Amino acid sequence: MTTHGSQDAGGGPPAENLDYRIAHLQDRLASGELGELGVRVEARGRTVLLTGSVPSAPCRDQILRTVHEELAGLPVHSDLVVTEASSPDHAEELS
Repeated sequence: MTTHGSQDAGGGPPAENLDYRIAHLQDRLASGELGELGVRVEARGRTVLLTGSVPSAPCRDQILRTVHEELAGLPVHSDLVVTEASSPDHAEELS
């Protein structure tokens, strides 16, 4: 008989605990200054997948810090794309 909160058959955290932690993370991301970003957080087996676009590398780093705080001990795979547009470092030559 399995008790509530027990580990799954593979020895990982129970699925409902992972779902709860992901929901809490999504709430934290949405309520913070990064709330307008379209970052998706999904459970893929025992791994958590982050996808979406962020405007800068510091923004991505802040999201990753938050994710690692909330999901400590879980493997996280990040596919966050930085869309930061940088200024040109030289003048464009027109022919």
